[in-house]
Amino acid sequence: MKFTSFTQMLDDKCDAWLEPARHNSSVQRFFSLLSRAGEFSLLWHGIVWVRAIGSADRAREAVIFSALLGVESLIVNQGLKRIFRRQRPTTGGDDRFSVRTPVTSSFPSGHASSAFFAATVLTQLTIDSSSAWPAWAILFHGLAVLVALSRVMVRLHHLSDIAGGAIVGVVLGLLATPLVV
Repeated sequence: MKFTSFTQMLDDKCDAWLEPARHNSSVQRFFSLLSRAGEFSLLWHGIVWVRAIGSADRAREAVIFSALLGVESLIVNQGLKRIFRRQRPTTGGDDRFSVRTPVTSSFPSGHASSAFFAATVLTQLTIDSSSAWPAWAILFHGLAVLVALSRVMVRLHHLSDIAGGAIVGVVLGLLATPLVV
């Protein structure tokens, strides 16, 4: 499937707008770290398992959450990406950033999808168990945005890739939530 010239124009404008920041070593370290934290959904598994410490109910939720996060990854990386087969902004990544270069295609972003899947499900888990759930929801979704944006910053995804990944992640998260909660 081809992406429209309008989408490409927006992606190019975003890339050009971010380019000056990519020269800053602090920005390079920060976004490299975020991108690596999103690898294999390590950040999200870590959050749900730390949350499970001392609670059998939360441990059960963590097992289901981790399994569903694996299913989400299969759907995106072995399903949707094979349908779209979009080229990444760079073929080998940007040497200024210390990240692994993926072998799958660019659309939709798996990092963005898993981040928004996790944020959606984790938010629903905290609604029932915490009076401070709005703060947790802001934190989870803020982390999701940062992880997703890291992929544009390190030049492994286009802006439209992370937008598509975010939509897929929220939809899959809403579908998965009843299985966890």
